[in-house]
Amino acid sequence: MQTVGAYEAKTHLGQLLDAVAKGETITITRHGVPVAMLVPPSAVVRPHVHAMIDAWLETRKGITLGDDLTIREMIEEGRR
Repeated sequence: MQTVGAYEAKTHLGQLLDAVAKGETITITRHGVPVAMLVPPSAVVRPHVHAMIDAWLETRKGITLGDDLTIREMIEEGRR
């Protein structure tokens, strides 16, 4: 783990980011006191958007407003 001062971090940010991209962790200090850390992002796998939509639609199956109630009727009822 590398430690750098705030001024050095500001002036060499590009180089520090390159080091972090390679897996290094960098602590930034101000007057010798740690104030921040640059760490590589965790490997988060994001689900595919279409898979999320399909899963959401699957959970909605079977949910209704009732046998004789429609959204249009609810809208009209709210206008009265």
